[in-house]
Amino acid sequence: MLRIRLQRKGRKKRPIWHIVVAERHEARDGRIVERVGRYDNVTEKKEVVLNEDRILYWLDTGAQPTDTVRKILRREGVLYKRHLVNWGKSEEEVEKALAEWKEYRDSKNEDSASRKEDYKAILAAEEKEYKEQLQKKAKQAAAEVEAEKAAAEAEKEDDAPKSDADKIEEALENADTAEESVEETAAAEEAAVEETQEESAEKPVVETEAAGEVVEEEDVAAPEEPTAKEAAEAVEENVAEADQEPEVEDAKEETKEEAPAEEEKEEKAEESSDQVSTDMTAKEAIDHINNTDLADLKGFVPDDEDRVTVQRAWDSKQEG
Repeated sequence: MLRIRLQRKGRKKRPIWHIVVAERHEARDGRIVERVGRYDNVTEKKEVVLNEDRILYWLDTGAQPTDTVRKILRREGVLYKRHLVNWGKSEEEVEKALAEWKEYRDSKNEDSASRKEDYKAILAAEEKEYKEQLQKKAKQAAAEVEAEKAAAEAEKEDDAPKSDADKIEEALENADTAEESVEETAAAEEAAVEETQEESAEKPVVETEAAGEVVEEEDVAAPEEPTAKEAAEAVEENVAEADQEPEVEDAKEETKEEAPAEEEKEEKAEESSDQVSTDMTAKEAIDHINNTDLADLKGFVPDDEDRVTVQRAWDSKQEG
């Protein structure tokens, strides 16, 4: 049985294919019956040369083309010409029909090329818009982080633990204040005692008729002033209280540091589970749609997805 097939020629990595008629059992580069064309899809020429009369002859004889050769013949209009001849069309009608067909084929190729260019342009515009949105969101997030850092630094400055020198100075001030208050209290009590003594001196002595006893008002004893030892103990107590405050503050800071870490983990887990197409570039979303089962894509493309390329990929996935 005769076959119309390709025979490899040319050199390494630069093949040129001859379209030949050969027996089916012959090797690819073996003996041939006739060469009826040449097919070049590698070099700059990219030409197809066909001997249409001999190809039609061998087709009428019963030779069967391979799948690749059949595609070449269909693309060049040889099979369409044979079909018109078999219908009994004249040469003029065949030439006219072939001219119309070639014009339609060329316009279709131009339309397909323009559609590809339009698709690339749409995809590039969507990618650009998506990157701009990402940059805008990143700037807003950075501004929020800076504001949070500034607020945290201000709180740390307010809640910063005091140094030993500050603690000692504060304790001394408290001790001085305590001494001044004690002195003022003592002075006030002395003045009250003096007034009481003066009043008692002015009062007449009362004699009892029965026993002849003299009754006088009792003197009010003045309170004792605090000693130096007691003042020093008060200073040490104030210093000890000041030393205990930073430990509580450190524990609070550790708790604050642990809490944001857990919140960040929870937020990342929620983001990974609720990922949608608007969080990706158009190319990444299309690849994800093509490489994922339809059942797992539920909710992946939201209603606010306005990118045409992503919508096309999603529609084709649902139709497939």
